[in-house]
Amino acid sequence: MAHGHKLEIFRGLVKFKSNTQKIWGVLAFLTFVTAIEVVLGIYKPAGLVETHVLGMKLLNWIFIILTLVKAYYIAWDFMHLRDEKSSLRRAIVWTPVFLVIYLSFILLVEGDYIYNVYKDGFVTWNF
Repeated sequence: MAHGHKLEIFRGLVKFKSNTQKIWGVLAFLTFVTAIEVVLGIYKPAGLVETHVLGMKLLNWIFIILTLVKAYYIAWDFMHLRDEKSSLRRAIVWTPVFLVIYLSFILLVEGDYIYNVYKDGFVTWNF
């Protein structure tokens, strides 16, 4: 027997009366997060562009975090992960999170190396 889907988002902070209202609420949230990304991408505030955190501009970190928030929420709500057992949720959610962190680390390290090669010049052997 199928059970009904939970008609709430943000862990019960916002509750809806029907699935249609919930879909519109989720659409509004995802549109809001996307609008923040677009506005930051167009205006590129100087404080966020000039500030570097872990070798990358703060604005880029904000884009990565907002994109992960949207991806997590889409998986959580539209793929109904909130209704699954916690072990399956962890396996599905935490694996890509660790992979994204690992990929970001590798890209930062390799990008810094390439930057230094172009900045300082490449010396094969220095006897």
